[in-house]
Amino acid sequence: MENSESLIITHEREKLINAIVYFAKNIQFLGKVKLFKLLYFLDFDHYKEVGRSVTGLDYFAWKMGPVPVSLYKEVDMPEQDMAEKIEFIVKKVRNGDMLTVLPLCDFDQKHFTKRELRIMQSLVDQYANARAEEMVEATHLENQPWHKVYIEEGNKQKIIPYKLSVRKQELNEINDLANEREEFIRHLS
Repeated sequence: MENSESLIITHEREKLINAIVYFAKNIQFLGKVKLFKLLYFLDFDHYKEVGRSVTGLDYFAWKMGPVPVSLYKEVDMPEQDMAEKIEFIVKKVRNGDMLTVLPLCDFDQKHFTKRELRIMQSLVDQYANARAEEMVEATHLENQPWHKVYIEEGNKQKIIPYKLSVRKQELNEINDLANEREEFIRHLS
């Protein structure tokens, strides 16, 4: 095998699509902003606990907060696997248009760990009825990854490193886990 990475199956794409389905079924008025925030919280909270994201998305520091640019671009023309399970609809609202997310299938939890499901449910419990503005504020808090990149470093439109979600004393533990994983993958090849 030429690429040992292929031996590790993460199901990130399936998890991304099903996380969107889950949030669409459980969050009131799920639009693009709320969806991006929920996925960000899911990925960064999970990274904080185990040293890897759930969806594999990269988030960038935009003015309104963290944005998964690859998904942002895909929303306009979803790939077939996503289009079969999720519909993005533009609706007229008071002050313009709002993109809403409509699930076209049931949530499939088979690729998720108990920890990932717990984090998703916790986010639903916390944000089921939240307004998008409240969620924007939550991502902009001081000492949060977006704030560090966008405000403190002035790196607008730049990637937000996952390691910023971890406190400095926990960072060494996360780095050790990541190094162990890389060493494990090397031994598989």
